[in-house]
Amino acid sequence: MEVEEGTSRPPNANDKELGKSGNSYRYWVRETKQDAAPLPVPRKLTDQEKDRLNSTDSHAGNHLGSTWNKAGTWEEKNLNKWASDRLKELLVSVGSLDFSGGRAEISEVSRCVGDAYLVTVRNKKLVGYTYELSLKVKGEWTVKDEKKPLKGHIDVAEFSFGELDDLQIEVKLTDGSDLPNQDKMRISQDLKSFLKPLREKLVQFEEELKTK
Repeated sequence: MEVEEGTSRPPNANDKELGKSGNSYRYWVRETKQDAAPLPVPRKLTDQEKDRLNSTDSHAGNHLGSTWNKAGTWEEKNLNKWASDRLKELLVSVGSLDFSGGRAEISEVSRCVGDAYLVTVRNKKLVGYTYELSLKVKGEWTVKDEKKPLKGHIDVAEFSFGELDDLQIEVKLTDGSDLPNQDKMRISQDLKSFLKPLREKLVQFEEELKTK
C-alpha cells in the first residue's frame, strides 16, 4: 500500500521492520522553513525604556544600580554633566554681599573643571567628585567719596567630597589699578567674605549628589 508524503497513519509491523534497518517514521512528517517562527530582531532600548527598567529594578528588593547588574558588582556612573550644570546654578544664586565700603555679587562661573561620579558596589552607593572653580565678581565701592565699579574673580582651589571644611579661595581684582594699595587690600579682604556662602552652596551640592 502506497502512502502519500505528508499524510499520517498508525504504525504497523512493516514499520517496525523498517525501524530495525535504521529508518524512522519521519517520512510522513513534513517540516518546512515556513512553519518555523521568525527569529526576533534585536532592538536598542530608548532612554525612557532604560529609565523605566532601572526605576522598576531599584524598587524591587532594594536593589541598587542598573538592571543588568543584579550581582552587585562594581558599576560607575558618570555625573559630570549634571554636576557642572548644578554647581553653576548654585554658585550664581549666592546673590550679592554688602560691605562697609560697597557691595559685590558673583556674576558668572567662568571655570568649572572636574569630575563627579556615582559608584554602586555590593548594593551600596558611593558618590564623589573633585572640582576647581573660577568665579567672576562685579560690584562697586566707595573710594574717596566716589563710587567706582570694580571687577574681579575668585579662584576656588581644588576640593573634593567631604573636604569643604578646608575650602580655600583666592581673590584678585581686574579693575582698580589706579587705587591705593590700602583700598585694594580692603576690597580684597571684603571679597573673601564670599567663602562662607560659597561653602554653604557646596554643602547643598553634596547633599543633592547623594540622591543621584
